[in-house]
Amino acid sequence: MFGFYIALAVFLVVAILLLIFRISRLIGVVKGTGEKTTMGSNNLNAIMMIVFMVGFFGLAAWYSWGNFDAYDPPVASEHGELTDKLFWRTMWITGIVFFITNVLLFYFSWKYRYSESRRALFYPHNNKLEYIWTGVPAIVLTWLVISGWMAWDGIMSEAPEDSEQIEIMGYQFAWSLRYGGMDNEVGDYDYRLIDAVNSHGQDFSDRSGFDDFQYRDLVVPKGKPVLLKIRARDVLHSVYIPHMRLKMDAVPGMPTQFWFVANKTTAEMRVEEGNPEFEYELACTEICGEGHFSMKKKVTVLEPEEYEKWKAEQKSWLSKNPEYMTQVPENLKELALVTSGINE
Repeated sequence: MFGFYIALAVFLVVAILLLIFRISRLIGVVKGTGEKTTMGSNNLNAIMMIVFMVGFFGLAAWYSWGNFDAYDPPVASEHGELTDKLFWRTMWITGIVFFITNVLLFYFSWKYRYSESRRALFYPHNNKLEYIWTGVPAIVLTWLVISGWMAWDGIMSEAPEDSEQIEIMGYQFAWSLRYGGMDNEVGDYDYRLIDAVNSHGQDFSDRSGFDDFQYRDLVVPKGKPVLLKIRARDVLHSVYIPHMRLKMDAVPGMPTQFWFVANKTTAEMRVEEGNPEFEYELACTEICGEGHFSMKKKVTVLEPEEYEKWKAEQKSWLSKNPEYMTQVPENLKELALVTSGINE
């Protein structure tokens, strides 16, 4: 609400200034001094162009410098290093062009303001200039597009067969995680099987799900491919882990996936950041309702040996909820008892 009042105040000030400027113009016309008024207003507008340019670039530079770390966190995945290179390559090229063209735009508005002693130059066409400002951007953009397409093709390729599979399900308003267990395969699901306990709708006719387990946080190994199998149970959500340069929508009725390789453990990032309390974060970047802000999970990256030890300590969902053995087909029940750890 405070921002609304500020915006309203700015609007009223600008409106009053424009009204005063218009009244002064009309008074000049009535008095017969309209031409002098026009010259004065043109000079004022030209000077204000330069003031605005300096103020705009100054504020942009000040804000970018002061908040750089907030929107450019350290990268902690292999593909993230590639995407960062593409991003900054594009930013440098477009940023330099933006700066030059806008400086010239404001400068020319000042330099070539109306003057009685100067006539406009008639310069309708120049083939050489047309070739330059058409050909050069075409070549640069082609290079950027092709390099981006090649990077995207590699990032969105099929995940390696030995990937750790983790299912991320978004719902209003939280994330729920299901791990593939010791066989690294997340079992099938059926939305018709969802109930108050079986929130993922696990389908126990698929033997891959017998050893699946759930955990409150996202835990992944360093240096090993991780395949996130993403879905939503109600509305559109979006999986976002900024340090991993990972973002993928969770779409109801249309499962998506994203695989990555983390290359810095949580402990290593704490040392790098000089913050012993640092934690990676999984957030939702789709405005999915009133509780959107609460869709956060801690992400922990462990050394491979630590991860395997942690995973071996987890108990399967089926062993914690043995009453769901009734949903296991008769020919698979013995396997389910052994694989899920119920017999232990």
